[in-house]
Amino acid sequence: MNKMKQGLGRGLDALLKPSTSSVGQPIVVNINESKSESLLRIKIENISPNPFQPRKHFDQGALDELKSSIFTNGLIQPITVRRYGEGKYQVVSGERRLRACKEIGLIDIPAYIIEVLSDDIMLSMAIIENVQREKLNPIEVGFAFKRLMEECGLTQEQIAERVGKDRTTVANSIRLLKLPQEIQDALIHDDISMGHARALINLPSHAMQLEALKRIKENSLSVRKVESLVKKMLTEASAGEKVFSIKTHAGLTTSASVLALEDKLRKIFGTKVLCKVKQDGTGDVTIEFYSPDELERLIELFDLIEKTYH
Repeated sequence: MNKMKQGLGRGLDALLKPSTSSVGQPIVVNINESKSESLLRIKIENISPNPFQPRKHFDQGALDELKSSIFTNGLIQPITVRRYGEGKYQVVSGERRLRACKEIGLIDIPAYIIEVLSDDIMLSMAIIENVQREKLNPIEVGFAFKRLMEECGLTQEQIAERVGKDRTTVANSIRLLKLPQEIQDALIHDDISMGHARALINLPSHAMQLEALKRIKENSLSVRKVESLVKKMLTEASAGEKVFSIKTHAGLTTSASVLALEDKLRKIFGTKVLCKVKQDGTGDVTIEFYSPDELERLIELFDLIEKTYH
């Protein structure tokens, strides 16, 4: 361990002038000709992880490579933290670097200290930093956007503006969270692509989505072939239903028949469907949705079914 410690810190110290500092003492680093910032060496035991960290999967192989780099060259890029109590700090960005330094056995770490006024801003900064660097897998991105909506009260348009994406990208990322866990795992592990996942979303039930995933794996289907498969599966599911021109008949007025129709339509649309039959034989079919994303999914499903019938 002593030998290892002797090799640490050379990278950063070689870049800093003056290069000597004690824990808690400021180091002045020239960022550019017109601006300077200060950073501190902070004891690692006083730094806690970011509670709003959107990343859930830390690749151990990549972490080991980072540890090796820090061991050889020192920590080139300081982490960023915020003050969180007397002498305590929370990571804003750089949690992998913190983990690597901790596992190596470092006692302290250089860190920029910034002021973060609220937890909402903390969450937003953590998510945006990760998304912009493209270090999150698609499911982590979806959860991150969802948290920005639920915990920070941001709209999809506001999220898109902050992370530099279009609103459709944000909406599609959130919709991925409705896929069954097996499909989400396949996406996380790069067994399928975002294109595959977006096509599977249009299938109205988890059973159909999982069946399509099985065929993708068995036949190594391309995205284009999966889109064709989805259209075929929707056609088969809709066969005999005549979704766009449902006609009532004498037997349909019985409660059992109405419930059977509701069940079939519910499976097709993946949401609650209510059928009401009037005395004169006419009636209404109500398809419910519970969010703008759900409405967008239904519209895409109608478009896909319409293309299939044409």
